[in-house]
Order: sequence, then C-alpha cells, then structure tokens
Amino acid sequence: MTAFFNESATGGKAADPSLERRTLLKALGAGLVLSQLPACASAPKTQAPADDWALADDIVRNTQLPKFAERDFPISDFGAVPGGKVLNSDAIAAAIAACAAAGGGRVRVPQGRFLTGAIHLKSNVNLHLDKGAVLVFSPNPDHYLPAVFTRWEGMEMMGLSPLIYAYGQRNIAVTGQGVLDGGADDNTWWPWKGPHPEGHWRQDPIAQTQKAARDKLQQEVLAGTDPRTRLHGQGSFLRPAFIQPYLCQNVLIEGVTLVNSPFWLLHPVLCQSVTVRGVTCRSHGPNNDGCDPECCDHVVIEGCTFDTGDDCIAIKSGRNEDGRRVGQACRNLVVRNCQMKDGHGGLVLGSEISGGVYNVFLDNCQMDSPELERAFRIKTNARRGGTIEGIRIRNLRVGEVKDAVSINFFYEEGQEGRFLPEVRDIHIDNLVVRSAQRAFYLRGFASAPIEGVTLSNCRIDKVAAPSVLENVGKLELNNVRVAGKLVSATELEAL
Repeated sequence: MTAFFNESATGGKAADPSLERRTLLKALGAGLVLSQLPACASAPKTQAPADDWALADDIVRNTQLPKFAERDFPISDFGAVPGGKVLNSDAIAAAIAACAAAGGGRVRVPQGRFLTGAIHLKSNVNLHLDKGAVLVFSPNPDHYLPAVFTRWEGMEMMGLSPLIYAYGQRNIAVTGQGVLDGGADDNTWWPWKGPHPEGHWRQDPIAQTQKAARDKLQQEVLAGTDPRTRLHGQGSFLRPAFIQPYLCQNVLIEGVTLVNSPFWLLHPVLCQSVTVRGVTCRSHGPNNDGCDPECCDHVVIEGCTFDTGDDCIAIKSGRNEDGRRVGQACRNLVVRNCQMKDGHGGLVLGSEISGGVYNVFLDNCQMDSPELERAFRIKTNARRGGTIEGIRIRNLRVGEVKDAVSINFFYEEGQEGRFLPEVRDIHIDNLVVRSAQRAFYLRGFASAPIEGVTLSNCRIDKVAAPSVLENVGKLELNNVRVAGKLVSATELEAL
C-alpha cells in the first residue's frame, strides 16, 4: 500500500505546515506526486468483475487503524472547566501537547459540557469523549485564528481553522460516546451562506455573507496563485469544516455524534487510511455534508447514520484548476452498513471531482426520506472534468427518494469548459427502491457520453415520472423491473 506523504517528513512529530506545504508544492511543480499512484489524467486499470468485491475486502484489510498507548490525559487535569461558559481551548491544547510529548495516548473529555475553540490534534493522540461528554464549539470566529492551510469547496487557501484540525499527523483519532456540537444555527455561522432557496437561516446583508470571498477564491484558483497567499480568515465569511485531517495517515473517527456544523462535517483531505465507524452525523444547515473524503486513499465508512442538510457522503478530489494541479484522485473507498436519511444525495461523487475517483464500493446500506433527493449521484461538468471509474454498489435498500440513480454532466456550469468528464464502469446490483419520482436521470455530453452503466437484479416499485436519458453510450439492464415491468434500456424513457 502506498503512502501519500513521506513518513520521514514528520517522523511522528508535529509538522511545520508552511515547510511541508512548500515541499509538497515543489514536488508537484516538478511533476511528481506524493504517492506512487498515477496522476488524475491516467486512469488505473480496472479490476476484472470477478475480483471486484475481493478488492473491497483488500481495501478494508489494508486500511490501517491507529494505535495508542494506554495513557489517559483528562482535560480536567489541565484546567478545563465544565458548564459551557468558560472557554477551554488552552486547557485542551495543553492536554494534547502533554499527551503527544509522552508518546501518545487518550486525551479524555469527561462527562459534562465544555466550551472550546479550535482543537488541533497531534500524532498518536486520541481525543476521546466519555459518555455524557459534550464539546461545544464557540461561534466566535476569533477562536479559529490564526488561519491555517485548508481546503474550502475543493480550493486551497489560508482560512479559519476547522473546529478539529490536524496537519501532517499520523495515528490520530476522535472517539467515544460523547457529542461534538459545532455551535451553528440559524443565527450563527449558517447566515454566512447568504440567500438560498432552502434558506431557513437569518438573512444578512450580502456584504456579510460568503459571496465576495468565494468569488475571489475562485478567481485566485483560476489565476493559479500560490495557495498560501489566498488569505480568507477573519472577515471573509467562509465557514470552517467541523473535522478536517489534512495530509494525515491512520485516522479514526468512531462512535461520536456530530451536530450543528458550520459547514462540511467530516472532511479528510489527502489522507491515507481513514476509518469512520459508528458515527452519527445530524446537522441540517447549508452545505452540511456528512462525510466528504477528498483526494484520499483507503477509506472505510461503516455503521454510520447520516441525517444532513446536504449530501450524506460526497467523494471529492479538488475543484477545477486546483484539483488538476494537485493531481490526486480519491480512490479505494468502502461504504457499508450505513443509514442515510435526509440529504441531497445518499452516495455522491462530486462536484469537486477534477482529480478523479476510482474504486468505490457501497454495500448493504439503507436510504429513506421524503427529503432525500438522490440515492446515488454523480455531479460534474466541463469545468470540473475528472475521470470516474470502478464504482460498485450492491444490496442497497431505498424507501422514498426523488431520483434513484443520477449522473449529471450539466451541474452548475454545464458545458462551459474544456475538461470533459469521463464516467464509466459502474455496476449496481440488487438495488430495491420502494418509491421514486424518477428511476434514472442520466445526462452526458454528446462529445463525452456516459459509458458502461450496468444494473442487475434491481427493482424500483413505483415511479411518478419518466426517466431522463441523454448521451448514454452504454446502459445494460439485467433483470431490472420498474413499476412492476421487466424493462430494457430503450424502454426507460417511457416509464
């Protein structure tokens, strides 16, 4: 199994973000990549169909879990005060520093309600929340400064620290039976989104929303400026992610419940070996995706519940020029035994997908909600581009959904670009849908049709409107029933 960064670069110690970032940019500028995997322009060889799920087993087996010394560092020993009124950022940082200096262990949050600002994890540290423990994150943006190197909607910048952040670390975890409360609501963090058709949050003047900074960041990406000069901290109104390990190895998020997130909930970036297990994501704000692995290799998401304001799981690999410059695909992911409730999509690939996505397996999951818009979705366009290949879905049970299967090249900018997406080799087996507005929504480009979508042993019991099929090069249906009728690909648009 390959590594995304040289282990000797950190030596298990805290990395200097500016130094390591310079090393990364220098390597990329020389045409190198951090792993031994091919860059996004080169698609890997697809596994033979008989080996598909054996590959999924290999991914799970080779995804490394962190290991920790059996030492506890209760935050109360470092001055943390429960009650939700005293800011405990310094006490938690001191506990993490002591734990790391001792060679690692658990930093324990005991029962009680503890207010904090940004938490930065170090190698070999497990932030563990006891049952009854609640970490409440301050809504004050000053508590997430100084700015850190981060990604926002697939674009690199210096921005407000994610609520829980790690850069260049290895063997890190957030575990336990406690609750992480991001402190966002209709009056804090979420109003920064600005006007939106779904907006239930307070509507502030446009100058107090993300629009200006988001537009500027997109222009900086287009111009190819040094990401370290893209300054979007205080005053930019770009909301921080909840948990973001960046360039980390052997990451575990287990057991905890996340609520009230400012932005994306779980967002590992350029990480190797990420396990998300038994986690509950419950947050209904704007851009409240549940779990968004971006440019990662070997990710296992299992036994989780997603009840979110945006996509439940969205697999990403960078936006536009930034995604192509960094050139790292997201690959080798297994999602199993999860439940998806509200959200824009259950399993989504995109839209920040310019680096490509390969080898994704979804097995034995359940989705059901009148607010769930799509069970499986790919969203891209001619500015995002990206190659998506080797997607395997089986044993998926869906109650109520709007579109069962959606692949859309016309997302946002649509054909306004010169980077044609490539989508091929998608197999869906044993999908059962009780009720959908449409069975399929597949829209490719005439110059870049969707290739190689196969469905076998699937059933969609009730549909309200015909499927949409545009520029689909190959769609194979084997024992597929829609509204009780055994159908072929040519019959779908009439059903």
